[in-house]
Amino acid sequence: MQIVGYETTPGEGPAALRVADAGEVDRVSLEAGAELTYTLSDRHCAGVDRGSDGHQPCQLPDAPYCREHTSTWPCARCTGNCAMPLDSCHEEHAVYLAAFAPDTFKVGVTRSWRLDTRLREQGADRAAHIRTVEDGRRARRIEAGIADRIPDRVRVPTKLEGFGEPVDSEAWRALVDDFDPIDEFDFDYGVDVDSRPVAETMLTGTVRGTKGRVLLLDRRGTTYGVDMRDLVGHELREGADDRDVQSSLGAF
Repeated sequence: MQIVGYETTPGEGPAALRVADAGEVDRVSLEAGAELTYTLSDRHCAGVDRGSDGHQPCQLPDAPYCREHTSTWPCARCTGNCAMPLDSCHEEHAVYLAAFAPDTFKVGVTRSWRLDTRLREQGADRAAHIRTVEDGRRARRIEAGIADRIPDRVRVPTKLEGFGEPVDSEAWRALVDDFDPIDEFDFDYGVDVDSRPVAETMLTGTVRGTKGRVLLLDRRGTTYGVDMRDLVGHELREGADDRDVQSSLGAF
């Protein structure tokens, strides 16, 4: 078995890992309370899902994907200087601000109909919809202008640092009020923790929940935060991982 992907599926049921075995891909539910007893083994390219033709494995060592199985999204670093190569570029877009506790903020864009979903995929604690524009090129240009003062991406380790803390409401309010927001959002993922989870890459423990692509696992009195992207490409063995991992102070 190999982990070949993950689904955050906000609002559509529990998140899940996608696991391939003998060409077939199944979902491993990450519903709160689920007991996971897997040991991570070698990691290599996750291959590609061919739909009805099944999963095509790849043994190249690059993970989570090798060059052959890596698709480059044209919008990844777009700043609006493009010919709008995708059909989705011509759809209405929203420009938003997102907050990650306690005081990390970012600007981003997405198609308007995906706004709530996109924010939940990122694990945003709060957000503000600040502009609606006719297409992706216009949205990217606005984003690029705002990114001079507010970053346009936030790494998972930075997000983990804010778990267990509230958003700095005063700083967030000062930022948002500069943009006269169209709408605002406040998210609850049901994964309240008392302190920062310990960053780890493993798949043994009781699922506390997920927040964006962060999987929270309880194990031996410690809550761990696992970046699900770091799981992709790993082979799986049945049975709990018995290796020693760092514990929080509360576990003693």
